[in-house]
Amino acid sequence: MREIVHLQIGQCGNQIGSKFWEVISDEHGLNATGMYEGDSSLQLERVNVYFNEAHGGKYVPRALLVDLEPGTMDSVRGSRIGALFRPDNFIHGNSGAGNNWAKGHYTEGAELVEQVMDRVRHESESCDCLQGFQLVHSLGGGTGSGMGTLLINKIREEYPDRIFNSFSVVPSPKVSDTVVEPYNATLSIHQLLENTDETFCIDNEALYDICFRTLKLTTPTYGDLNHLVCMTMSGVTTSLRFPGQLNADLRKLAVNMVPFPRLHFFMSSFAPLTARGSQQYQALTVPELTQQMFDARNMMTACNLRRGRYLTVAGIFRGRMSTKEVDEQMLAMQQKNSNYFVDWIPHNCKVAVCDIPPRGLKMASTFIGNNTAIQEIFRRVGEQFTLMFRRKAFLHWYTGEGMDEMEFTEAESNLNDLVSEYQQYQDATSDLDLGAEDEEEEGPASPVTTKSQSRVEVQLETVNETSKGTEE
Repeated sequence: MREIVHLQIGQCGNQIGSKFWEVISDEHGLNATGMYEGDSSLQLERVNVYFNEAHGGKYVPRALLVDLEPGTMDSVRGSRIGALFRPDNFIHGNSGAGNNWAKGHYTEGAELVEQVMDRVRHESESCDCLQGFQLVHSLGGGTGSGMGTLLINKIREEYPDRIFNSFSVVPSPKVSDTVVEPYNATLSIHQLLENTDETFCIDNEALYDICFRTLKLTTPTYGDLNHLVCMTMSGVTTSLRFPGQLNADLRKLAVNMVPFPRLHFFMSSFAPLTARGSQQYQALTVPELTQQMFDARNMMTACNLRRGRYLTVAGIFRGRMSTKEVDEQMLAMQQKNSNYFVDWIPHNCKVAVCDIPPRGLKMASTFIGNNTAIQEIFRRVGEQFTLMFRRKAFLHWYTGEGMDEMEFTEAESNLNDLVSEYQQYQDATSDLDLGAEDEEEEGPASPVTTKSQSRVEVQLETVNETSKGTEE
């Protein structure tokens, strides 16, 4: 069994997380208290990926619920699935982080983090073969961003060889919940860059758009938005949980999706998404799914895909279908839109096919894309950050918790580097048709070392050798 330990942090993380557990328990045929009521032996075959079997046939989620204030925890406890979770795994402080990253990362969060790590160790040690961790949090607030990144660092130290996967709600252009969002997000991205293997970027604006345009919901609630996110979350790990014709797990995804270690921020979409009334007018076919999952309107990250190019793509299909058709459709998609895929990574589509569809559907697919257009989000956050940081607005809240201004400057330059890295690989063309002059100008994007460069290296080596000889 390849188990996953799930962490949900802060208000946003806990709300998405509890919706996620509703979806997952439903897929595995478990009721609101964790007892099995399903109709297929396949549901229990690999239920261990997310659940521990407890006394009397009850299944308990391998989940830690963390927050710096008790409010969110109480609402999860009182919800329909409150009895599902193990009481020890609710860990909360009392004061809250008050949208302050420094409180979550350095003061309040640091007091609570050992307690959380203790439970993480406990859950990890009871696994036969731990695949990795998944974390759900937001980057705009205090707890999810500050304490979330602190936990990632701690877990990274103890389990360096396990996959770390985060579902991060990033600030969106039109929906801003707090004024200091750019600060919190920049400081978080600074940490996520170094310490996660895969980060799925989700933003509220894109989710609202899907609800309005595609699902025709006039007044979407956070519950609706969270449900959309959960469909993606459940899709990513489908192959671990159900049998299929072609498997993909978190590690395979990471290897195939991340061409350069820093560029691991993905956008995702789910298909089929149709309004309630118009479901019966559509046939669910592989071409239809492929069409929908590449559709920019179904992306859960608000950026303009026409301005970027795909470095890599993964499609996870669920349901009984012909793999030949899946491969043909994915290839056709790539050939039709070849301008939007970089040409120096041939065949940059990873495909997985799993036999069991989500509840209530014949077939479905989850899309994960590593697109250079995601730099728009980082660029925008960076611009807002600079506007405030230039005037040192709101800075005393952070320095008051013991932070240094230097940290802000570092985070800002790291974010700007990330944006220019994305831009550099977007503009890079395959080196086959470039002359040697272009290669020298191209710099880091060109994998070919030029003659002049190697000559310099040879000279340096000879200098080193002669200096060694004189020392002797």
